[in-house]
Amino acid sequence: MSVSVDIKLKRANKVYHEGEVLSGVIVLQCKEPLPHHGIFLSMEGLVNLQLSSKSVGVFEAFYNSVKPIPLLSSSIEVARSGKIPPGKTEIPFEFPLQAKGNKVLYETYHGVFVNIQYTLRCDVKRPLLAKDLSRTCEFIVHSQPQKAKVSASPVSFSITPDTLQNSREKDTLPKFLIRGHLDATSCVISQPLSGEVVVEHSDIAVKSIELQLVRVETCGCAEGYARDATEIQNIQIAEGDVCHGVSIPVYMVFPRLFTSPTLETTNFKVEFEVNIVIVLQDDHLITENFPLKLCRV
Repeated sequence: MSVSVDIKLKRANKVYHEGEVLSGVIVLQCKEPLPHHGIFLSMEGLVNLQLSSKSVGVFEAFYNSVKPIPLLSSSIEVARSGKIPPGKTEIPFEFPLQAKGNKVLYETYHGVFVNIQYTLRCDVKRPLLAKDLSRTCEFIVHSQPQKAKVSASPVSFSITPDTLQNSREKDTLPKFLIRGHLDATSCVISQPLSGEVVVEHSDIAVKSIELQLVRVETCGCAEGYARDATEIQNIQIAEGDVCHGVSIPVYMVFPRLFTSPTLETTNFKVEFEVNIVIVLQDDHLITENFPLKLCRV
């Protein structure tokens, strides 16, 4: 017997804030009457932490600190035992979005070592010998907007061979001068990162200029922390030997779900950085790093 179960939320974007009510319908479609022992809907919010391969075995205490952190967990019965008639049946539901105890609902975030996810799960309990039906649907939680205004303070930079910190061969580097600015490093997550880069002078032709957005995820406890930086996205803003003295606009939209407001808790941290990367024709790589503070207003 073919039966389908679906969860449809009233909000098309599936975005909710703490204290709001999730409402929608459970849609059941079957060709014959469907006997069941109850239809249940459960809501769950979890922070899943994972250790990178370089950290496994370093700190024994990590294994306790990387257990999933429950943020919310509740369940309701939306229909008692009975029969679902043939055809399409819609069962409405309302579910208040409330954290568990004194927990805080962090914003939905899909990272490499930190994952914050909220799900709705519908379970249709079936009689003996019939397999239970289930369907899971993810919804997105946004943190409460900050009331304080974010003041945009531009950050200027000037890159020369002398300003490079991790270079051991400063004497052999070609001469260059690259300057520019970012309009702000305290950024509103719903607005793009902007600024400009100007190549004033370079002995060797420029091959490419790129913007690299990086997440820095820290997991751990008092005994020690594992800090890992991974790339989220890389955008090329210039290709080839650009005209010297001409400003190149910097523009990057923060991707949904892969970024969140900067977060710091006792067990984990989620921070962000942007790198301006200049690749020269001889494959010399020049990088300038800027820590970012993301917030929602």
